[in-house]
Amino acid sequence: MFMREALRIARNAEGRTSPNPLVGAVIVRDGSIVAEGWHRKAGTPHAEVHALRMAGDLAKGATLYVTLEPCAHVGRTGPCAVVVRDAGIRRVVVAMSDPNPLVAGKGLKILRDAGVEVTVGVCEAEARQLNEVFLHWITTGRPFVVLKTAMTLDGKIATAAGASKWITGEAARLRVHELRDRYDAILAGIGTALADDPSLTTRLPDRTGKNPVRIIVDSNARLPLTSHVVTDGLAQTIVAVTEAAPEERVAALRAHGVEVLACGKGPHVDLAQLMTELGKREITSVLVEGGGTVIFSLLAAGLVDKVHAFVAPKIVGGRTAKTPVEGEGFAQLADSVQLTRLTAESVGSDVLLTGYVERNA
Repeated sequence: MFMREALRIARNAEGRTSPNPLVGAVIVRDGSIVAEGWHRKAGTPHAEVHALRMAGDLAKGATLYVTLEPCAHVGRTGPCAVVVRDAGIRRVVVAMSDPNPLVAGKGLKILRDAGVEVTVGVCEAEARQLNEVFLHWITTGRPFVVLKTAMTLDGKIATAAGASKWITGEAARLRVHELRDRYDAILAGIGTALADDPSLTTRLPDRTGKNPVRIIVDSNARLPLTSHVVTDGLAQTIVAVTEAAPEERVAALRAHGVEVLACGKGPHVDLAQLMTELGKREITSVLVEGGGTVIFSLLAAGLVDKVHAFVAPKIVGGRTAKTPVEGEGFAQLADSVQLTRLTAESVGSDVLLTGYVERNA
């Protein structure tokens, strides 16, 4: 019960703690919660510190429930394991150890060496799902890549004449903006940028959402300097090109405040290299919104981790009507991308299918 409360409150900061994990902490004394806290933003006090400040003297002899191992290193803040130890906490219950090499059991050792009783593994599966983004980034160095598609029941993203507004209903479109608010970056291909001139920003009713970093995959630096993502100043824009991109176009983009990353010699952007570069910049998650060629390339390269597929109860047909995934396609069904842990959810009049890409052992 107490760990589930810690997991619940950790989500209060969803989309705000990157590159740090989501962490919740609950302090229990005589069977009742006396204090709780969660990590709000990188560079600010961690969950344990918030909870201990709230508890005051009630922390002495109490039990701390925390969703991730207390840190043991000095980063933007001090080591939480030391703060917990010095507060007089008698017992610490941890959902999971921290795979960050700077922590990785060191926080637990500090507590145990001080005589604090430590239990690890309570609600571990839930804790891992809570921090699927952080865990992927900290162990691979690459962002957690989430693919979002929206299509009709017969798998079309537009009619043969190109009409696409709107495939899904208002509730589904709102959910997409909630996803944008949650992840660090949003990625689209140059085809989408040229056809739609999207802003790729977060538009929530209360206007509290954050705009993700915008990434355009654009081998030859064709992105117009008049594009919204270049001119609106609402979020950072990164354009991924190849080393063969014309120097004058690259220079023009940079002169307009766009960061240009050269990934691969060509003819196509090296997407694996791009993800590594993004990871170095502490971009821990990327939401991919198209187009179909980029989506297939990411899937074929094994770079997609999770899929959100919105399906509208509409049928439009058409041999030439576009589908969410294009490119060359997989020649054999055995080579196709298989999803696991699939869930289905009604979102307004539409259905949201969510699954994780199955990795070969």
